[in-house]
Amino acid sequence: MNIIDSNADEEGRYRLLVEAVTDYAIYMLDPTGVVISWNAGAERFKGYKSDEIIGQHFSRFYTEEDKLTDLPRRALNISATEGKFESEGWRVRRDGTRFWAHVVIDPIRNSRGVLTGFAKVTRDLTERKIAEEALRQSEEQFRRLVQGVTDYAIYMLTPEGVVASWNQGAQRIKGYLPAEIVGKHFSQFYTDEDRASGEPQRALEIARRDGRFEKEGWRVRKDGTKFWSHVVLDAIRDDDGEIIGFAKITRDITERRNAQQSLEQAREALFHSQKLDAIGQLTGGVAHDFNNLLMAILGSLDLLRRRLPNDPQMLRLIDNAILGAQRGASLTQRMLAFARRQDIDAKPVDLADLVRGMSYFLERTLGSTIQIESRFPLSLGKATADQNQLELALLNLTMNARDAMPDGGAIVISAREESVGAGHETGLAPGQYICLAVTDRGEGMSEETLARATEPFFTTKGVGKGTGLGLSMVHGMSEQMGGRLMLKSRKGEGTTAEIWLPAANPSDETLPEQRTAAPEPGSQRSLRVLAVDDDALVLFNTGAMLEELGHTVFEANSGASALEILRREPIDLVITDQAMPRMTGMQLREAIGAEWPELPVILATGYAELAGGGAKLPKLNKPFTEQDLADILTGFGA
Repeated sequence: MNIIDSNADEEGRYRLLVEAVTDYAIYMLDPTGVVISWNAGAERFKGYKSDEIIGQHFSRFYTEEDKLTDLPRRALNISATEGKFESEGWRVRRDGTRFWAHVVIDPIRNSRGVLTGFAKVTRDLTERKIAEEALRQSEEQFRRLVQGVTDYAIYMLTPEGVVASWNQGAQRIKGYLPAEIVGKHFSQFYTDEDRASGEPQRALEIARRDGRFEKEGWRVRKDGTKFWSHVVLDAIRDDDGEIIGFAKITRDITERRNAQQSLEQAREALFHSQKLDAIGQLTGGVAHDFNNLLMAILGSLDLLRRRLPNDPQMLRLIDNAILGAQRGASLTQRMLAFARRQDIDAKPVDLADLVRGMSYFLERTLGSTIQIESRFPLSLGKATADQNQLELALLNLTMNARDAMPDGGAIVISAREESVGAGHETGLAPGQYICLAVTDRGEGMSEETLARATEPFFTTKGVGKGTGLGLSMVHGMSEQMGGRLMLKSRKGEGTTAEIWLPAANPSDETLPEQRTAAPEPGSQRSLRVLAVDDDALVLFNTGAMLEELGHTVFEANSGASALEILRREPIDLVITDQAMPRMTGMQLREAIGAEWPELPVILATGYAELAGGGAKLPKLNKPFTEQDLADILTGFGA
């Protein structure tokens, strides 16, 4: 075999090797950027067959944004002048979808050094990009959570005990600004006596050995004053089990220590309220994210059900999944109610009419062993409340009463009007209130159970028989409507749950709103709708439902992207999420109003974070179904 044959064989082997690679796109460009070869990996994740792309310019893989900055030409220029171009960024597949790519472009020169083309190697790193972004968001949320806490000093120590981070709670309690304390040893918070006895070092040693150190003792602020603190020191280890630092949580409990015995109950109640409020904030955030997940699940199941063949077994499975998701939506509403973030539409409500309207439903729900008795004075005024939320609260209270009477019995639902003054047992602001009470003669609660009854997830029921959110939901709803939940119970003597609500003023009575008549079928038309949501699952689902309804859909994952689309596309209607980073739905609505004042905007939200004019805007409550979407679009001629 001569040298020419040997070179040809070697070239053939290299060609076979390159063409067999499927995890990398490996192809060649001519000096102008035209594709002149194409391997299996390029076909797999870019979507083009070789006869579709060879002879085309490689710039078609770039996004429109990158083309506007002339990135394809600059990449070739850098490769030719510097010997290599390497970067990561979004690229576009044949079907228009994007993927995150790692790109290397190497120049190819002949023996005389003349540029004859480029070798381009691309790898799809979309999964890694998504994972990194999810991790970044999780870390950022946790950082904001820690930084936002003001009642606790939460900070990190190095393995030697040097302060490495400092939150607002630490600044408030100990008096040091971050620049004054980060890099200093934590022993300076201890008294001279504790430092002399080696207490700081002993705390680190115990935490290092046992994983945790907890104690109460005197600590010293920046101004030299002392405070009684509760301290927890947790060891932080890496994947190999090596100590990389400590997490230190300190709380100022001086007031509790010095309080008189007569104030103990009031102080405990305040602490309990603060704890519930903190958990409520976290619960509200979790429920918001859960609402988005339910949006994707319910919407996708609904669309899937419409498209499946008429297979009873398959449809039964889909219906079962939809029912489960709807139960999840109900649970989310309870969580939002506890967090005081549910959408409250407070209006004058006749409690007697409300209970009469629920009687049949309650009898069917509670079972034949339970008798419902209602006792309402004839002259009872109306209460200011959200009727839907109040019905849910009443259902929860009566179900709890039923569970407390396993052998059956009577549940009494009553109401009275009362003038509340200063120092009233409810702690409400002075004024007129309506007290709606649910009374049973069941097992009752011990003092310990009664003290914890409204805590989220606390339940005395068996596994699978209660979520522990019922009373916490009623508690949150009552507080949000300006009232209070009061529980009175003794072991073996039954329980009375009272919902105190502000009495409605006669001036609150308003005429019913005139509803816009639904358009005639012939007047319905297809709309060009811009859907905006930072959650990709929800955005996809909303777009799919809109398309199912016959509308043309444009999608944007942020307010800024939405404005860009509006400036280049004629749009009839915008449906936007409210809770988006950088630009909320309300802020986007204001920006749209400035440029397109006649363009209607519908806000989609899972809880009541809208204020001011936002309360009057058309709104979709998450999770919404295709029918909900169709109903609201009817008002816009769709």
